[in-house]
Amino acid sequence: MEKVRLNTGKTITIYDIAKEAGVSASTVSRVLTGSASVRQEKKQRIQEIIDKYNFKPNALAKGLSDTATNTIGFIVADVRNPYYSALFVACELAAEKAGYNVALANSLNEKDKEIKMLDIYLQQRMDAIILMGGRVDDLITDDAYSEKVRNVCRTTPVIVTGKLDKAPVHCVTIDEAEGMNLVMQHLIDLGHEKIALVGGEMKVASTYYKYLRYQENLKKYGITVQGEYVVNGGYDPESGYVATNRILDMSDRPTAIIAINDFAASGALRSIREHHLHVPEDISVISFDNTYITDLTVPKLTSIDYNYDDYGKRLIDTAIAASKGERVEDVQMVTPNLVLRESTGPCKK
Repeated sequence: MEKVRLNTGKTITIYDIAKEAGVSASTVSRVLTGSASVRQEKKQRIQEIIDKYNFKPNALAKGLSDTATNTIGFIVADVRNPYYSALFVACELAAEKAGYNVALANSLNEKDKEIKMLDIYLQQRMDAIILMGGRVDDLITDDAYSEKVRNVCRTTPVIVTGKLDKAPVHCVTIDEAEGMNLVMQHLIDLGHEKIALVGGEMKVASTYYKYLRYQENLKKYGITVQGEYVVNGGYDPESGYVATNRILDMSDRPTAIIAINDFAASGALRSIREHHLHVPEDISVISFDNTYITDLTVPKLTSIDYNYDDYGKRLIDTAIAASKGERVEDVQMVTPNLVLRESTGPCKK
């Protein structure tokens, strides 16, 4: 690595230049070698810093652009969740087509594990890191975590599937509000007005955004918002089961249930069966994620789909482009669509 020692005794490296310019070391290398296109504004900023320190690339610095590992690191909240497994597989296939490898770390939704894996991926010189779930799903960003990711971004681009405030990440995220619009429109068109929302936690951004649009749709159609119809919990079958038990034990129970995901929906269906009700004749059920679970339940679930193949490709394309210093949009929205199956039907009068 080329180093320049100033009169102060401080040694300047390519990483110092990258940090001062707010870019990755590989982007600085591309400016030094002229081996790939870099946006003019960014190139000029880097060149000014290079000139300021009279930094001269040697043979090792010139070879830096060839040190890419062609590997993208993933930190996933919990790969046992079928949403994450479906999206990761789509990313893996897209990466393979692009000539890249992937590495997978399962954080189990623990911040300390995420931070540890960020350090490991930096040591392993990943071309880019993709964060799926975990802290990037938090409604309120953890400041310490945000600072950690900012430090990572100085040398390695980070792409998230949620949001992360105060960090220069690239977001490829689902349009949660539009997904809820599709769900509510479908149920209201079927004549439902008593609509429950079960599962999820309000501290999770995607759940909170769904909840806000759920309320907005009810008000839009002049339907009274009944707070008792919203029962939070988790994202697993047991949470859906417990929440639905509460819903169905109400004297004025709803005619339709929106489950926060397919996992929770499977628990909701179990509760409905135990209450000796039928889907969709007595009550409709609809969910989000459109994973393999939708075809395993009885009846099969109507669910919101995210076109995983396209979603995964966009994540990989963004990671590769960012690692090469190319222009990348800060936020890209994945448009959901509704897949109709057997679990929704006209409201029983």
